[in-house]
Amino acid sequence: MINAYHIPVMLDECMKGLAIKPDGKYVDATFGGGGHSKKIIEALDGKGKLYAFDQDDDAIAQAFESDKLMLVKANFKYIKNYLDYFKASPVDGVLADLGISSYQIDEKERGFAFMQEGPLDMRMNKDKGESVKDWLERVDERTLIHVLSAYGEIKNARSLAQAIRAALPLKTTKELAQVCTPFAPKHKLNSYLARVFQAFRIHINQELEALKAFLEQLEDCVAEDGRVVIMSYHSLEDRLVKRWLQSGNIEGKIEKDFYGNVLRPFVEIERKPVTASAAEVAINSRARSAKLRIAIRVKQ
Repeated sequence: MINAYHIPVMLDECMKGLAIKPDGKYVDATFGGGGHSKKIIEALDGKGKLYAFDQDDDAIAQAFESDKLMLVKANFKYIKNYLDYFKASPVDGVLADLGISSYQIDEKERGFAFMQEGPLDMRMNKDKGESVKDWLERVDERTLIHVLSAYGEIKNARSLAQAIRAALPLKTTKELAQVCTPFAPKHKLNSYLARVFQAFRIHINQELEALKAFLEQLEDCVAEDGRVVIMSYHSLEDRLVKRWLQSGNIEGKIEKDFYGNVLRPFVEIERKPVTASAAEVAINSRARSAKLRIAIRVKQ
């Protein structure tokens, strides 16, 4: 039975993408509610091992007992350090389900959702960093405009930033939503608020920086013919993953060998990302925006 903390998206597609070897070593870079991890462990025999990462105490609390599981409380950007520590590199596959869990969205005290009254927090790791509330009280207008524009793709970022600064201090999610509401395009209030909250969440948790660091380490962490399965939920993440897969680097700089072949450590199995079925979306609406990219580690 899947834990209600988070319904794993495209579970079967992820398992097919990993092509699990029963005696292999795998990484679940985003443990969450453990749904994907449980499925991976079910496919492993006594020699197989799963290394799972999560920085959220609420996610760690969902841990289950298994001698095949090593659960690490850490951001996945430290994947190489921990795999080296456990003498586990290279592994046979890595799964990363990016974004936030259903629990984090639904738990009002975490402050991720604009539809519920909660503290303006949004930290993935409640023990580190500053909340959105504290950040807004010290950030300058130029930086605020940049965050809204770059991470939320907000077109009227300047006027919104000025309104937010004029309304400070803002303590709750509802207060922030109320300030933003007049700036939303007609009939697009929810999508507009979602992008504002996404922008602040990405910045506060340095999500894109963590993803870049994670991707740059995978070449050293995954064995030849091993698999990388990455699921994203918004265009900023997916573009970054796609560019990395196509070029072999974060900058997207294409380098070729003498014969004109692109030098890259991973090659996508399919050029287009896998998306959730209509049946799954009907059950779990959060699967609608998911894009799953599957790649194989090639010989260099």
